[in-house]
Amino acid sequence: MYLILLGAPGTGKGTQAKILAERKGWLHISTGDMLREQVAQKTQFGVEAKSYMDRGALVPDVLIISMLQSRIREPDAARGFVLDGFPRNLAQAKALDHALTSTGKNIDLALNITVPDEELVRRLSGRWICRTCGEIYQESTRPPKVAGRCDKDGGELYQRNDDKPETVRQRLADQKPPEDLLRHYRRKGKLVEIDGTQKVEDVTKALLDAMKAGVPA
Repeated sequence: MYLILLGAPGTGKGTQAKILAERKGWLHISTGDMLREQVAQKTQFGVEAKSYMDRGALVPDVLIISMLQSRIREPDAARGFVLDGFPRNLAQAKALDHALTSTGKNIDLALNITVPDEELVRRLSGRWICRTCGEIYQESTRPPKVAGRCDKDGGELYQRNDDKPETVRQRLADQKPPEDLLRHYRRKGKLVEIDGTQKVEDVTKALLDAMKAGVPA
């Protein structure tokens, strides 16, 4: 099965993508992680992507799509994948559809995790990240065992500027899945809305139930 997880920042889609991938033995593809990996390995894709990133420009969709195409052709993607962080807009969704069709694949479901804005502001403004491994903590729902330190490697925890309350609302306005993107998958009968206000395990169950039910009518 080939899935897309959609949702605004703070809905937990990254966490859920990892859980689903682990449970099903599927590949978890985070476009952000993929870009960083390609840059670190100095691949052809990475060198080209870095040339845009170094001057503060967005990496073109065509390059990201090319990286995705290359990645999903690898053996570990054969059983299925969970795509996290892409597509972000209608143009990317159409480009992804075309790219997948060329490899004999199609998106089976687009699972959109929804959470009210005020709850997202609360979640995001309490988010801290490990400076060394990238593990994410939340002050009220998943605090570290030792304040300011990562449970995994003891790394320093920091808060990104865009996770501070004064900037969170603007982020939400800018980074929510746009309506035309949702409509694209709704028209295809592939969009399922998931209540992200539940406990993590309940959101996981709702996602698994949606996958079991298959493509909605």
